[in-house]
Amino acid sequence: MKRSKHRGHKQDKNGDEPAILETQNLDRQAMFTGGRFDPDTVSLASVTAVTTNVSNKRSKPDIKMEPSSGRPVDYQVSVSVIEARQLVGLNMDPMVCVEIGEEKKYTSMKESTNCPYYNEYFVFDFHVAPDVMFDKILKLSVVHSKNLLRSGTLVGTFKMDVGTIYSQPDHQFNHKWALLSDPDDITAGCKGYVKCDVAVVAKGDTIKTPHKPSESDEDDIEGNLLIPDGVPAERQWARYYLKVYRAEGLPRMNTSIMANVKKAFIGENKDLVDPYVQVHFAGQKGKTSVQKSCYEPIWNEQIVFTEMFPPLCKRMKIQIRDSDKVNDVAMGTHFLDLRKISNDGDKGFLPTLGPAWVNMYGSTRTYTLMDEYQELNEGLGEGVSFRARLLINLGVEILDPSSPETSSSTEVQLESIPNISENATGKMEEFFLFGSFLEATMIDRKIGDKPIHFEVTIGYYGDEMDGAIQHKSQGKKKADGEDETELIRDSSEDELDGDGDLQSVATTPPVKPVVTDRNYFHLPYFERKPCIYIKSWWQDQRRRLYNANIIDNIADKLEEGLNDVHEIIKTEKAYPERRLRGVLEELSHRCSQFLVLANTDQNLSGKTKLDRERLKLCMSEVEAVGQQAKAMRSQVKKSTVREKVKLTHNFLQKLRFLADEPQHSVPDVFIWMISNGKRIAYARVPSKDILYSGMDEERGKDCGKVKTIFLRIPGKRGFGSAGWTVQSKIEIYLWLGLNRQRKDYLCGLPNGFEENRLAKEPVSPFSPPISLTYMMKQIFQLRVHMYQARSLFAADSTGLSDPFARVFFSTQSQVTEVLPETLCPTWDQLLLFENVELFGEANELRDDPPIIVIELYDQDTVGKADFMGRTFAKPVVKMAEEHYGPPRFPPQLEYYQIYRGNGMAGEMLAAFELLQIGPNGKADLPPIDGPADMDRGPLLPVPMGIRPVLSKYRIEVLFWGLRDLKRVNLAQVDRPRVDVECAGKGVQSALIPNYKKNPNFSTLVKCFEVDLPENELLHPPLNIRVVDCRAFGRYTLVGSNAVTSLRKFIYRPTDKQANNWSNTEEIIVVNMEPEPSFKKMDTVVKLDSCSDAVVKVEDDDKDEKGRKKKRKKGDETEDDGLDESMLDWWSKYFASVETLAEALKGQEGALSDSEEKEDADLADGGDIKPDDSPVKGSRRGKGKKDKKKTNVDPADKKKAKLDELKVYPKELESEFDNFEDWLHSFNLFRGKGGDDDDQNGSDEDRIVGKFKGSLCLYKVSDELPRDFDSNMGMFQNIPHNDPINVLVRVYVIRATDLHPADINGKADPYIAIKLGKNEVKDKENYISKQLNPLFGKSFDIEATFPMDSTLTVSIYDWDLVGTDDLIGETKLDLENRFYSKHRATCGITASYTTHGYNIWRDPMKPTQILAKLCKDGKLDGPHYGPGGRVKVENRVFMAPTEIEDENGLKKQTNEHLALTVLKHWEEIPRVGCKLVPEHVENRPLHHPDKPGIEQGRIEMWVDMFPKDMMAPGPALDISPRKPKKFELRVIIWNTDEVVLEDDDIFTGEKSSDIFVRGWLKGQQEDKQDTDVHYHSITGEGNFNWRFIYPFDYLMAEEKIVISKKESMFAWDETEYKIPARLNLQVWDADHFSADDFLGAIELDLNRFPRGAKTAKQCTIEMVTNEADMPTVSIFKQKRIKGWWPFVARNEDDEFELTGKVEAELHLLTGEEAEKCPAGEGRNEPEPLEKPNRPDIALLWFLIPLKAAKHLVCDQYRWLTIKIVCALLVLAILALFLYNMPGYMVKKMLGA
Repeated sequence: MKRSKHRGHKQDKNGDEPAILETQNLDRQAMFTGGRFDPDTVSLASVTAVTTNVSNKRSKPDIKMEPSSGRPVDYQVSVSVIEARQLVGLNMDPMVCVEIGEEKKYTSMKESTNCPYYNEYFVFDFHVAPDVMFDKILKLSVVHSKNLLRSGTLVGTFKMDVGTIYSQPDHQFNHKWALLSDPDDITAGCKGYVKCDVAVVAKGDTIKTPHKPSESDEDDIEGNLLIPDGVPAERQWARYYLKVYRAEGLPRMNTSIMANVKKAFIGENKDLVDPYVQVHFAGQKGKTSVQKSCYEPIWNEQIVFTEMFPPLCKRMKIQIRDSDKVNDVAMGTHFLDLRKISNDGDKGFLPTLGPAWVNMYGSTRTYTLMDEYQELNEGLGEGVSFRARLLINLGVEILDPSSPETSSSTEVQLESIPNISENATGKMEEFFLFGSFLEATMIDRKIGDKPIHFEVTIGYYGDEMDGAIQHKSQGKKKADGEDETELIRDSSEDELDGDGDLQSVATTPPVKPVVTDRNYFHLPYFERKPCIYIKSWWQDQRRRLYNANIIDNIADKLEEGLNDVHEIIKTEKAYPERRLRGVLEELSHRCSQFLVLANTDQNLSGKTKLDRERLKLCMSEVEAVGQQAKAMRSQVKKSTVREKVKLTHNFLQKLRFLADEPQHSVPDVFIWMISNGKRIAYARVPSKDILYSGMDEERGKDCGKVKTIFLRIPGKRGFGSAGWTVQSKIEIYLWLGLNRQRKDYLCGLPNGFEENRLAKEPVSPFSPPISLTYMMKQIFQLRVHMYQARSLFAADSTGLSDPFARVFFSTQSQVTEVLPETLCPTWDQLLLFENVELFGEANELRDDPPIIVIELYDQDTVGKADFMGRTFAKPVVKMAEEHYGPPRFPPQLEYYQIYRGNGMAGEMLAAFELLQIGPNGKADLPPIDGPADMDRGPLLPVPMGIRPVLSKYRIEVLFWGLRDLKRVNLAQVDRPRVDVECAGKGVQSALIPNYKKNPNFSTLVKCFEVDLPENELLHPPLNIRVVDCRAFGRYTLVGSNAVTSLRKFIYRPTDKQANNWSNTEEIIVVNMEPEPSFKKMDTVVKLDSCSDAVVKVEDDDKDEKGRKKKRKKGDETEDDGLDESMLDWWSKYFASVETLAEALKGQEGALSDSEEKEDADLADGGDIKPDDSPVKGSRRGKGKKDKKKTNVDPADKKKAKLDELKVYPKELESEFDNFEDWLHSFNLFRGKGGDDDDQNGSDEDRIVGKFKGSLCLYKVSDELPRDFDSNMGMFQNIPHNDPINVLVRVYVIRATDLHPADINGKADPYIAIKLGKNEVKDKENYISKQLNPLFGKSFDIEATFPMDSTLTVSIYDWDLVGTDDLIGETKLDLENRFYSKHRATCGITASYTTHGYNIWRDPMKPTQILAKLCKDGKLDGPHYGPGGRVKVENRVFMAPTEIEDENGLKKQTNEHLALTVLKHWEEIPRVGCKLVPEHVENRPLHHPDKPGIEQGRIEMWVDMFPKDMMAPGPALDISPRKPKKFELRVIIWNTDEVVLEDDDIFTGEKSSDIFVRGWLKGQQEDKQDTDVHYHSITGEGNFNWRFIYPFDYLMAEEKIVISKKESMFAWDETEYKIPARLNLQVWDADHFSADDFLGAIELDLNRFPRGAKTAKQCTIEMVTNEADMPTVSIFKQKRIKGWWPFVARNEDDEFELTGKVEAELHLLTGEEAEKCPAGEGRNEPEPLEKPNRPDIALLWFLIPLKAAKHLVCDQYRWLTIKIVCALLVLAILALFLYNMPGYMVKKMLGA
């Protein structure tokens, strides 16, 4: 809470001289430490003044009130499916299904390919709680041959939970390959790969657009798998066995009314719950059997999941549910976090847990028909009471898929298991919980004044409702706390006494509350403090909690130390590095202590495998942390403090992770406040925090201490503002330990009490008290000095508040006065609390006073005050006999952080002192002497010694103008004025007579004088308000802004010393390497003007230094001369994008390097900023140069001859500090402040406009500089603010990752540009069905500043019917850019040329720009000297001086020289700053309805040209490159070794009827087949057949462009870009059935294996081992002939050779193809000769005869014989039956 703290009354607060600001402290410190002291142990400030205790009777309260989990948040998951490769299957038509939770989306279907290219983008929007979101499973599956009628067959799937993606850096995976596996067959192995981008964005996350890696990197599939770092690429299948033994402590669910009816009639009283356990894991669900009517069910079953290991799902969800036909509800939920029960290190272990009990928490145990907290049982939000505990055991076994036992299915199985022994989970012990309520105040008045009591429960002990039930398990019984006696299991020998018949007292007696003030009650616990005590039986697993406590204690100390260091850095006190060294020292000491303590492990029964493994893990990790801390301590220097603090934070996170114990033992303690039988509010205290141990380090942090607890509303109602009001503040003392350790359970209580026991018992000396009576009480006076607050919450619709503070101490409360309409109130008020009674010994109270609660409210005229925030403080205590004087008194004003829920809501400046009233009464108290000149009636001002020392300051305000003012109460703002106020004084701007005509102020600078504190940290905020002056003298507040920190506006006069050095004749030569002009090569390679060369050319001399050219696989290293005529702007752009990607990659590499290497060499302050110290110029220049040498940026390594521009991966203004170098924008706010939960009130929506101007603040005594225009004050030489006409030229290159706007998951984007009243909608040129459109357009708009200063670039989705939807927009403040010193009007190019693709765009030449800059900055220069030198001030620059014009003639010019100076302008003394280079900025697009979630990005830049200067040239042509027409001719000469598919009916020989099919763009677009070579017996086929494929190709992107209608209903054609891949397939033709597919090959025309010379040399290696083969590009070779293999996959998924093809590929440009046409097949022109094939004409006559012979004689000989025999037998039988009757008659008649 406390922001700064420097008091010397705490032993650990001794500091060395410079670190302490007050000198009085020094003598005292020397006294403390006996003379000399070690500066490194200095602990100076503690942010949490509330926390530092000495007597340790109190523990620190928690500040943040509301539970953060469980509240729904907006999420957007975006998935781009780019392509799939190596899919298993023959000739399939694959599509990809993306599934998140219940939602499914499908890509389009690609026909007949194993490596489809999709490039489709899907977006899923969710509004759910984080826990629910992160447990959702993202499932990618590939399905083939799916259509309307059939669901298709699944090829393979990939699963990962959303939480894993969110925990990645930048919350995304980019261009990674998901490995598909078959869920039904775990022996199958990999089924293919899908390449995708996945990102999860929550509201307010910023997305980084990652650099796109080059193609060659991505082809390495194994190296780019879609898995988090640290997960092995080869994941294996594993079985997860979750054994579920039994549960106990289930709540009573007397649900149905029927049950009660049954009971009345039949008298049977069965348990009314049918529990079963359900487990969710990795998208699968398993459940145990249902145990009917049973509160203590025993299952003894195991649920078996089969899933990959390590799983990409973090949590396993285990629920106990009540089986019911109508209402199947969860009774409790537990999440197993697999990261906590496994470790992936070298000495790691597989996930394991138990056998151990897990505790489940949820809604209250009292049964109601409609449970309002039901979702707590589902695991959403923090449970408010114990529900049950479940005995489970988890084991994992890695499968060996090859072994025969392994079943290949992944279905969840249920098996039964043997029972577990009684003490497998540890020995049962009797635990004793004692609590005493010392104070209950701040009880919300809404509750009503019925009697209130508190109930404490631990597990199922102590609950009023469960009291009546005896827990039979473990053969023990438990008392209800009223009348039943407890049977103790054979009492252990060291039992304190025979208190076996002790009854538990779990509730305090009901008491009527007493009024404190209009909001709160308190309970009159004065002398008599009620107590509770509970006995319970649990397995003794204290060791687990002890180890967690030791680590927690280390972490708490570390956190406290780090807060100190932050505080020292923030308040700019001296020597933060010493404090950090002390922190690290202590950390390493405590870590070594842990190793000793954790090792003394008594061998408890019930130790599980996880206990042993975790102990090992904790030991090694803690030891590592200790050693690293020790090593780091010696490296902490002043310059490296900040980054070392960051590293230390990593230690803190690691320790916190280790301290979280996954196997529970004793359940948590719940405290409920109950009023009139209704449960109102609760608090949950983790049992480990109050667990007792003989060792201090192992003891819980709140055990045996008085803790302040704020009770809160349970469940959903506790979200938002309801949860911020305190329901009750209690001071409670808790102690939990084994019953036999009970002897000193009272020793932590404040002393001076007597125990009262139950009257009806025989009073044994050992039975615990039911209440305590305090005999000693002390009387105090509390003085609260409330000075001011800042940055408070805006609680009224005006955007301001009427704040007052209410201060609570003990049972009293007081309020300050209400200050109207401000967010930065200065109350300057002293509140006196008289006669405060505190119980306990005086000296304890001195060291450990109770805390003070301060709440801030906004006063409303009607209704009750709105809560604005809360903070805590501890007073400084003076006992009666102490002297009131330094160092402790008077106390200093300090800043306290104000919290509103979990968010920060401002700061408060105050001081608190608690003075004991001695025997002489108030006469001894120090006097209150306020400032004499103030008379504020009954209000007392803050006394002299405490209020800050003031001096006179002058504040100058630059009033520039107002922008973007919205309507106020439906009326437009017409005559606004700005009022600036600080510390009670202020100034008003001139009135703007007509806002519409000119929103700038006529008078620019005004000033006022004001008394401000000497200490800059205590400066009050400055308020800016805009009012609209309406008729009849009415004023309306438009909006306001509070500038909380004036520090950046303080004018600090430069040191004389610093001023002088810039004038000394100190020459620094910046030697520019002359930029090489294009080499004219002897052999000019002819390239057409429209071809797109992105050729990187390196300097020869650099090549010789050993930097080989980056060769694409197998490329011939050709020295392409670069012909300038064929370069265009895009060549430059693509080269720059590549440079950016390399730079980003370099940064990432550097980052990881810097983390690894400890940078001890940064000793002497790496970079010296010019204003940090007046260093001599030479030194600074050298520093710069040295820095250049040390880190050569990747762009320097290879100096490409292509001129580049700068690509900024973010907005331009973020790189240049929003261009607020002298003109600042202050947002004006109006309306209520928003909280996270109500979407409507976010800060963006509250902005009603901007005030542009600036401030300057300085002490009045400072003398002013000489050349001083007194009207302008400190704001010299700034431009005038009259209206100015400007031509704005907006270039939009492209947009990426747009949010889909149409049902089909695509959009039809076009650009709309708005500036003031001008609006351009480029609706005709929309781009059909594209989420990554390439626009390449420029727009010219005329604007007048200041009226049109905000440029909005939006992208709309074109719709045929209805209005077009906005996809996203971005806003640019052009005015700040225009006036900025960084000169953002037109970027400075890298080199000066007068023609070509790199032409100079600015109407002013570099020499003119330089002359103007020197004139404006009053610099000496520029002086151009001979030999290519130029001098500005005292800097000399060198550069070449010749330039070539269009005709290749050279001229002399100074432009290069001037440009060199401009590029190094930041090195010029005094006025230098970086000038904006020629650039492209990458801006995020946002949608007003979805604030904080990016809707895509746009690449663009803006040029501005003032109309009064020379007119600019024509706009650059950046229109997208037209694809170039090519024609690919493929001649299929022959095939060989094609597999023989058909069995010949005649001869029984194998043969095939071979034909070859090929396509380039897609099967539907341009599939072509050869004729059929019938009856090939050897697999040889002769074709001499020509395929012709015309196509349009983009060289730079290596993509073919096709336009086609997506469906018959599509309105227009859609443009697709697909990779240039030629597909050839070999088929077997059949007459009646479908043709059989035999094999295929796919050749990427840019890089495919060179064909073999002969069929023999052609092997399958050319496909399987492509990476090592020499590759060629058809675009370079133009013509190539050879043999290539056809492959297909066999049953085992292996590639096998199914044939070879001899083909010739010939690439022609469109013009060449027209000149020499060729016919398809064997047609004219240029016909191919007929192939030489065996004659098959006569076969048709002989077919029937041959076939019959072959069938009867050869193939089916035996079958034929069998059939003939059977027919004969049948004939005989038939004859017999036919003749039988007649024959019998004959016989009978005797004929």
